[in-house]
Amino acid sequence: MKFSIVLLTVIGISTILYGCTGYDDNLQRVGMLVEHSAHDNAWSREGYKGLKKINEEFDAEVYYKEDIQTKQEVIEAVDEFSENGVNLVFGHSNTYGKYFVEIAPSYPEIHFVYFNGGEFGDDVTSLNFNSHAMGFFAGMVAGKMTDTNEVAVIGAFEWQPEIEGFYEGVKYQNRAAEVNIKYVNSWNDTKKAMQLYEQLHDENADVIYPTGDLYSAQVLKEVSEDGVYGIGYVTDQSSIDEKQVLTSTVQHVSDLYVRIAEKFNDNELRGGVLTFDFQDGVISMGEFSPEVPEDFREKMNEAIESYEETDLLPNEQ
Repeated sequence: MKFSIVLLTVIGISTILYGCTGYDDNLQRVGMLVEHSAHDNAWSREGYKGLKKINEEFDAEVYYKEDIQTKQEVIEAVDEFSENGVNLVFGHSNTYGKYFVEIAPSYPEIHFVYFNGGEFGDDVTSLNFNSHAMGFFAGMVAGKMTDTNEVAVIGAFEWQPEIEGFYEGVKYQNRAAEVNIKYVNSWNDTKKAMQLYEQLHDENADVIYPTGDLYSAQVLKEVSEDGVYGIGYVTDQSSIDEKQVLTSTVQHVSDLYVRIAEKFNDNELRGGVLTFDFQDGVISMGEFSPEVPEDFREKMNEAIESYEETDLLPNEQ
């Protein structure tokens, strides 16, 4: 297959078109909107990777637009997508849910998909990762590996289910451990996240779980330098430090893109709220650090397998 990459500038927004030789059945062309850059954090890079996978697996043209934040910018971007024959649009943020629901009736030829929200319509689908369980398993690891019995979360927002899951997992594994939770109130404020990390480090926390995709890598680099432990977020971040990064809670976003494109291509995608978990193969734990005892790694793998089979976490069995 021969690919071409064309850079276009439309209404001041950069657009990349990956072109190839034809289309599949119901799927024609695919577009993606991101709030900032498609390359500035793990979450956005996974979306971009998913778009490229669709391009490769379906032989379909794909587009993306960056810095799309307001309703008017969404309308202008979708107008351009529509003119280019796009019939499946991914909005790579929960921000897009309300906009998609409002504008969808004006684009009957397009199905809209976005992430992590509860709003939907006939042609609007929300994709949600059930992140409570991944937080629970991360908490089990933290509870096992803490020496100070002080572990911490640097959360992006209070509503994140993985934070509650982490707390429950820590307490299940180690009732003596204290869980300190601090919030950045942003996915992107790395400066504040680092300030919170310094506070937590000063308070003797020795396992840190940063649940924000833009700042997690920077926090884990500091974890590595300080010789404490961390747990990665969204992608497997063991490459930062294979010893100090105990494991990661991985969301296979790019694989979910392909799965949704397959459902749409087979005329099986409907409006609504879809939830995905370990059982669906789109959430997993990353590599375990050699610091994690082998018998505990086996215990973790057994707990995850049991959850996949029963939908019950260890504290529910």
